[in-house]
Amino acid sequence: MNVDRLLADRTRKIEFSGIRKFFEMASGMTDPCDLSIGQPDYDAPEPVKQAAIAAIAEGRNRYTPSAGIPELRSRIVDEIEQATGVRSNVLITCGVSGALTLALMTTVQPGDEVVFLDPYFVSYPHLVNMVGGTPVPVRSYPDFRFDPARVEAAITSRTKVLLINSPANPTGRMMTADEVAAAADIAKRHDLLLISDEIYDKLCYDGDNTCPLAMAPENTLLIRGYGKTYGVTGWRMGYAAGPERLIGEMTKFQQYTFVCAPAPAQYATLTALDTDVSHHRNDYRKKRDLVCRLLEPNFEIVRPTGGFYVFPKAPASFASATAFCERAAKDNVLVIPGGIFSGIDSHFRVSYATTDAMIERGCSVLNRLAAGKAGS
Repeated sequence: MNVDRLLADRTRKIEFSGIRKFFEMASGMTDPCDLSIGQPDYDAPEPVKQAAIAAIAEGRNRYTPSAGIPELRSRIVDEIEQATGVRSNVLITCGVSGALTLALMTTVQPGDEVVFLDPYFVSYPHLVNMVGGTPVPVRSYPDFRFDPARVEAAITSRTKVLLINSPANPTGRMMTADEVAAAADIAKRHDLLLISDEIYDKLCYDGDNTCPLAMAPENTLLIRGYGKTYGVTGWRMGYAAGPERLIGEMTKFQQYTFVCAPAPAQYATLTALDTDVSHHRNDYRKKRDLVCRLLEPNFEIVRPTGGFYVFPKAPASFASATAFCERAAKDNVLVIPGGIFSGIDSHFRVSYATTDAMIERGCSVLNRLAAGKAGS
């Protein structure tokens, strides 16, 4: 069988995640200092774990309605209305990635364009390519701000979606209220779908994240998840909220793809919503302050305001961020080159979702390399 002949053209546009290369490097290291992980270092709260166990023991292991169990959807609808004044329709999804996949499958046709900022979450261009669309990254260096003029200049008659991510991966930057309002205005004026990826909305350190739903309810699809907040990334729990027709079509696509989100996790999420995890946000605020204090003397940094990443500029003495990250790996420190998240390989991502001791150890090596000092 000639497999190459059978493969669809879209496979040629999709690459394996560059982050995996560094994960594989870690597996061959002895006592690596891993500052690459994109998930919290804390476990799920005990009541949430017990709720999942109870759901399994009680036989809640079968399919749920494709849109999700009614009690969870109702709870989310009420929470969104309380926060935004908008009573949205909700679909429970297999994580934020599942929500984004369904949204793009539902709205993007071959040749349609999806605009988003560069740097971007690694999945964005690949998911757009998977559905036959055209990714249109808009450069946001050096400050990673949403510049309305730059974004508007990238919009054409083929643009279908404007995708924003706040707080952002990999930069850790939260959009200001004015920036979100500008994005909502652009979406309304150009009749675009504004997808707001807010996976880190509960990990904001300098004020609350602004949601565009209240500004452009007919144009906004809000997607959020629970993995980062509650330490359950493997449960794949998220949701999409937006206009009734759009959510209905996404639900139809879910019936033939994911079918439904994991049943025990849906029931356990009801308990999660009543569980206070604000102490994790406070802990990560301190870790943000620590990593910035350690790196700012030797690196150009835009101070992150959410998530658990910082995105420093690599030292000019290195040919690229990849070269710097590969050199750091020789000293057992794993950070991710920015070229994986961008068309520009000038920065690198540091995750501070780890212990303070690991942060201090890793930053010590990064600072030494920036100073041009060889390892011992």
